[in-house]
Amino acid sequence: MSSHSSTVQHSGNEAADPVEEVTSVAPVVLPIVGALLMFLLAFIAVSMA
Repeated sequence: MSSHSSTVQHSGNEAADPVEEVTSVAPVVLPIVGALLMFLLAFIAVSMA
């Protein structure tokens, strides 16, 4: 097996990764959106009946 070693130096002033920002709020946003979606679907089902 070959070993891949990286000697790239990262500076402290890198741009923020948008994916990292989304994944930090996903555990809070996903249940709220899921509950809202279930409420809307239930409301549509009751109003159609």
